[in-house]
Amino acid sequence: METYIALFRGVNVGGNNALPMLELVTVLEELELSNIKTYIQSGNAVFQSKKINSIELSQKISAAIEKRRGFVAQVLILDVNELRNAIASNPFPEAETEPNTLHCFFLLSLPEQPNLKALETVKKDSEQFRLIDKLFYLYAPEGIGRSKLATKVEKTLGVAVTARNWRTVRKIMALAE
Repeated sequence: METYIALFRGVNVGGNNALPMLELVTVLEELELSNIKTYIQSGNAVFQSKKINSIELSQKISAAIEKRRGFVAQVLILDVNELRNAIASNPFPEAETEPNTLHCFFLLSLPEQPNLKALETVKKDSEQFRLIDKLFYLYAPEGIGRSKLATKVEKTLGVAVTARNWRTVRKIMALAE
């Protein structure tokens, strides 16, 4: 059995796209996934399965949620090594001491023409960012809620993203291990 991580985009945010985690567990069990664990209400699940096609499984999960809850949930499936690589590739290790200031945006696909110069023009002096393949790291010491850069990442990169703060990334990794 292999261990995988499902990151849900836009679930249980601001009262929209409600999906109780117990119901998510049921959906995943119905898809014959096992040893399912969830972390916080924003849609993070760790599970085990035989070798999977992550795109196909993502579509099956999304379809099952739409059938049950009436909304389409975008789901990014990672294997443990992909999450481990995201942690190891962190270009801002000094920010790990304040894990709520460091964010990893997981891109659903590789951006074709990312306009990083446009992000430079909106970032605060205190902010730092780096794009590494399908990962976008943002260090926002004043908080992501006040970051204009954070609100522009998806549109500027031209791909869908789902972001997690560093504390959540680490907790999900701990669950996966």
